[in-house]
Amino acid sequence: MNIIRNFVVFEGGDGSGTTTQLNMLSERIKNIKHSPFFGTFEPTDGQIGKIIRSALKKEIVLKPQTLAYLFSADRNEHLYGIDGIISHVKKGEFVACDRYTLSSLVYQGIECGDELPSMLNKDFPMPEITFFLDLDPEIALSRMKNRSILEIYEYREFQDKVRQKYKIMLDYYRELGARVEIIDASKSIQEIADKVWSQIAGMPIFNT
Repeated sequence: MNIIRNFVVFEGGDGSGTTTQLNMLSERIKNIKHSPFFGTFEPTDGQIGKIIRSALKKEIVLKPQTLAYLFSADRNEHLYGIDGIISHVKKGEFVACDRYTLSSLVYQGIECGDELPSMLNKDFPMPEITFFLDLDPEIALSRMKNRSILEIYEYREFQDKVRQKYKIMLDYYRELGARVEIIDASKSIQEIADKVWSQIAGMPIFNT
């Protein structure tokens, strides 16, 4: 199993707080001397990512299989393209990402079956740590009630499937030897951030 060192990923259902925790980690690391940091997200803000976001916002309609291919293409560029994840890691930076391959295996796995997303994502390296922010979908959806637009996956029935699918895929990740940290996302934002940091702070990159 190929693992990218100094690379961590936040995963979870919609409304679980992955973006918030990425931002909090970024602020924490910025206060540490000699610890360059690159925070990023998927879908990206590149050209492929913009098409995906248009589909998620219901601005265009795409087949689930098409979205699976687009997510994979966006990820390939995100990893290996100019200013991609690999380039930042090679420069000695710590990289954290809001969503990665596990999101595709879960969301596209529900939408179009496991075979296609598994095939499209099987060669992507894994992060050093995957943080799964576990949250009851009812709580997550209540957090999103003030959003002006709900995306195509942001409804209760689908989010129940997302939570169940994540737990299956997390077991699969562990079987492959990946490090997974499950965090109760119903806790306060600061408690979650402290839990994340407790798992990261001991990495050599922060102690040299």
